[in-house]
Amino acid sequence: MIAGGSLHLASPPTSAGFRHYPPQSVCCALTKQGQRFLSSLAAAEEPSTAASLLRKFAASSSKHVALTTLSHLLSTSDPCPRLSSVAFPLFAAIKQESWFSWNAKLGADVIAFLYKEERFEEAENLFDETVLKLGLKERDLCAFYCNLVDSNAKHKSERGFLNSCRELRKLIMQSGGVYTKQRGYSAMAAGFCEMGYPEKAENVVQEMVGNGVRVTAFELRSLVYGYGQKGLLEDMKRSIVWMENKGFGLDTVCCNMVLSSFGAHGEIQEMVSWLKKMKGLGIELSVRTYNSVLNWCPTIVFLLKDIKSAPLSIDGLVDGLKGDEASLVLELLNSTVLDQVMECSQSQLKLDLHGMHVSTTYFVLLQWFLELKLRFVAGDCTTPAEILVISGHGKHSSARGESPVRCLAKEIFMRTKCPLRIDRKNIGCFIGKGKAFKDWLLHIL
Repeated sequence: MIAGGSLHLASPPTSAGFRHYPPQSVCCALTKQGQRFLSSLAAAEEPSTAASLLRKFAASSSKHVALTTLSHLLSTSDPCPRLSSVAFPLFAAIKQESWFSWNAKLGADVIAFLYKEERFEEAENLFDETVLKLGLKERDLCAFYCNLVDSNAKHKSERGFLNSCRELRKLIMQSGGVYTKQRGYSAMAAGFCEMGYPEKAENVVQEMVGNGVRVTAFELRSLVYGYGQKGLLEDMKRSIVWMENKGFGLDTVCCNMVLSSFGAHGEIQEMVSWLKKMKGLGIELSVRTYNSVLNWCPTIVFLLKDIKSAPLSIDGLVDGLKGDEASLVLELLNSTVLDQVMECSQSQLKLDLHGMHVSTTYFVLLQWFLELKLRFVAGDCTTPAEILVISGHGKHSSARGESPVRCLAKEIFMRTKCPLRIDRKNIGCFIGKGKAFKDWLLHIL
């Protein structure tokens, strides 16, 4: 807890101070110094030891290391939630450092975190402190309130979100500036969609129209996302029509949201139609499009529960799919996504699987085998000296070092007797000789 400008730990520890946890492995996408700090903190047996570690870390760390570690603890996707009680004391310690400068975004993130932790008094005190620091600078206040709305929405903090919306709305009503109104309404519309209230978000957009504030693609795309997430697909379609009537063209990101929404609610036929619409409009598919589509193909998801028996060719896969799922896969085969993730030269042929979910990795590897075989047969591809497949080694996986993508690729290469092996110098890559790979592809697969 914070008292008199210094750090004090409650004894016994409570939600406002440090809790004592058994030693654990802290697996986080942090700087090495940040990882060591959190590991030491997790192993500390006494609150006083934890407090000492925290003060030393804040005093000895660079600005980058300290803020990166704090941001990690404040994150909604923190893989180490049991260390969340460290965040506010660390923020208090960082504030005492000479390099610290007030940052409205960081302040908003800390306040939203406190609301999520139901530490309402501390949240409201920090809110008052921030407003006092910002003074009467309207743009700075607007940026702070918008950040607060966004952070509370991401943390799904109902009380914090509604409080921040109330403050932001007051600022909008008092302001005569276009910037404040535009940005404020946009933040509230996106926030309500993130919170799962797209109807309220649409009310905000209608209020914008009524008050003569220009509606942008951002607000309408937020409605598409919000209604899609809730499964209100007719309202999602209506929002798309509204967006198109306003002259805002569809793009890959928006289409991916639509595809994912259809997929999440079992509308496979709608996904097929939407992919055809994208093709007609000349909208390029991406790796995320593949993720959005293939994650919701029930047969493929079922097959990947036991990769040891899944088909190892596109023909085998399509033969096992039913109706609309087969049509979906055939639409994907006509895209340029494979060319986006593959580079070919005389010295090396490289396939990069970064950003792919397991279902996409499976499909892309089968597509890659088929496409390369066709190119080699047609003479459209020279034999490279080396084949390289980049899978990553699990740095960003839920269990560090256990990449599902790498495990899947390894199993497929083993089952097909593919002459690619894990690179001894980089376990996140598979390598092999180009000629051996070509011979295998032409004569064995």
